[in-house]
Amino acid sequence: MTASWRFSVLADRHRAMGSKLEDWSGMGTAWSYDKDQEEEYLAIRTKAGFMDVSGLKKVHVIGPHAYHVIDRATTRNADKIKPGRSSYACMLNDDGKFIDDCVIYRTGPNSYMVVHGSGQGHEQLTMAATGRDVDIRFDDNLHDISLQGPLAVDFLEKQGVPGIRDLPYFAHMQTMLWGKPIMLSRTGYTGERGYEIFCRAQDAVEIWDTLVEKGVPMGIIPTRFTTLDWLRTESYLLFFPFDNSDMYPFENEKHGDTLWELGLDFTVSPGKTGFRGSEEHYRLKGKERFKIYGVKLEGTEPAQEGAPLIRDGKQVGVVTIGMYSSLNKHNVGIARMPVDCAVDGTKMTVRNGAKDIPCVAHSLPFYDPEKKRRTAKG
Repeated sequence: MTASWRFSVLADRHRAMGSKLEDWSGMGTAWSYDKDQEEEYLAIRTKAGFMDVSGLKKVHVIGPHAYHVIDRATTRNADKIKPGRSSYACMLNDDGKFIDDCVIYRTGPNSYMVVHGSGQGHEQLTMAATGRDVDIRFDDNLHDISLQGPLAVDFLEKQGVPGIRDLPYFAHMQTMLWGKPIMLSRTGYTGERGYEIFCRAQDAVEIWDTLVEKGVPMGIIPTRFTTLDWLRTESYLLFFPFDNSDMYPFENEKHGDTLWELGLDFTVSPGKTGFRGSEEHYRLKGKERFKIYGVKLEGTEPAQEGAPLIRDGKQVGVVTIGMYSSLNKHNVGIARMPVDCAVDGTKMTVRNGAKDIPCVAHSLPFYDPEKKRRTAKG
């Protein structure tokens, strides 16, 4: 295991399932288990599965100026987020380039919780808080167990969670689960209807073990963190820095991607200005150097991570992640490619080592493009 400075109380549960706890964002995380990963993928797509995503960083922003901090640090209008609701947002540097994404939870009039990954979110919030009447608190006691899949709502209803069917997409509530206080959020990273269970460290092991026990009759199973890669590929969910120029640097310029290039410009609240990097963000519209776009490959051999994307004998891009779905019978990937290639049907080739696999450009997402599954009501 890579040396980590953050620790999940569920580490022993992951080790018992064969994980060596690889480091992600400073926390030992279950990248692998001693069982079939396809079983986990199929469980989340057809039933439900749960995983430890406590490596996500939880930052509380509390005080009279909390709104101003969120407004400066992120692309969303924080005051439009109602208490009990949340919003997906991005963070930029002074060059208008992406440095992190996050979910902003409004927990009260002057209180928010920002959950982000391995980017510079915490530093961005701290910088925006300088000189403000606000507290910025990093919370590593709070654990996050993500329960995802079409049966997740049925399972939680059977456990007596009140109002679970009425909880809208990107809403959250304070409630109890098996006698433990939790914040239950209807969010996730799978393209399915799902929920994140935010709980105290001292309750996380009991909640996990109860999920294992009570999930059996419904086919709900624990899953490794990296099963998210299969799910996100189909559902067009980017994972910093693995889809970014931090991993695939430009030849003659420093790394950094615009929201226009990543397809994340929708995270900017309409008409919003004043957030860090906003002037550059708007100036860079129409100046895309590449686009994030999908590729659909022939056959069943998935594109390797970082596989070159070839057109007319020359490398024009790279596939950042690929997967073959036995359920949906497609071989797909997320790629960085030239703007003129990012058109449905453009013919290219994926170079998997010594093997070339024909592919075509394909719009994202591949799975549930209208997002009806994750937003379903009732």
